[in-house]
Amino acid sequence: MNTSYHYIEWAKQALQTEADAIDEIISQINQTFIQATNAILTCTGRVIVMGMGKSGHIGRKIAATFASTGTPAFFVHPAEAAHGDLGMIVDGDVVLALSNSGESDEILAIIPALKRRQITLICITSKPNSSMAKHADIHIQAAVSHEACPLGLAPTSSTTAVLALGDALAIVLLKARQFTTDDFALSHPAGSLGRRLLLTVGDVMHSGDDLPAVMEYTPLKNAVITMSEKGLGMLAVVDCSGSLQGILTDGDLRRLFQTRDYFADLTVNDVMKTNPTTITPEKLASEAVKLMKQKRISGLLVCKNNILIGALNMHDLLKARVM
Repeated sequence: MNTSYHYIEWAKQALQTEADAIDEIISQINQTFIQATNAILTCTGRVIVMGMGKSGHIGRKIAATFASTGTPAFFVHPAEAAHGDLGMIVDGDVVLALSNSGESDEILAIIPALKRRQITLICITSKPNSSMAKHADIHIQAAVSHEACPLGLAPTSSTTAVLALGDALAIVLLKARQFTTDDFALSHPAGSLGRRLLLTVGDVMHSGDDLPAVMEYTPLKNAVITMSEKGLGMLAVVDCSGSLQGILTDGDLRRLFQTRDYFADLTVNDVMKTNPTTITPEKLASEAVKLMKQKRISGLLVCKNNILIGALNMHDLLKARVM
């Protein structure tokens, strides 16, 4: 018996069962989904997500996705809610309660208290005739035929389907709010995601004394020395007003050395490239990465109204952990 073969087959069967479950949920999307979306969009408070056991774990993820995509939300444990955490829920909130059976004792126990407040109760269950569904202001059905668990006991397909449904609701809300990458960055300031979204070219560029630049008609020998000292693999050529005239890269020098033996009579104007690719300082650093990849270059000059103010290369972006 090839045990490894069975492992792969069992894994594929589980994944296919869960994929089929999501297809089932797709077919159940109807007017109640629209009602739930509108209730959350017009909510003057927050979305409070609840669930027990595995539904609670799924609920925490849904709340986190909401919060990061423009819908203020947090998770409240139903059992803790009955012992004081109901104070976290105020008039104007929307409560999103999850339960596969729709008969969660902990959630049913606090529904009377929720009904005494000006909140909208949205329940997601697999059974439209369940107790939670009957008490809900809006009920969304999320029923699946089979669990991926061969015993039919461990919540697997059902929790995957509700998680996908929560993601779908979050994405619909995101689009309806016209949520942008700038909005997303405000809630993700830390880590590589925050750096990629928040850092601008001006944050990472070299400027001032670190700027690799020489005046036009500088002798090539002197220009090469300046390029070497600055260590960015490129050199900007400017006129007396600081206006960019051209660029010289270490690649240009290598090609020049392959074709010529005498350089004493050359100035930077003889070998520079005019009209180089540039970027402005307010652009996102991620845009600089994209531009360099498109142009197949390793460095960029930063200009404002064609006045040279900075320079950066791929190493700077790697160091800033933008890439």
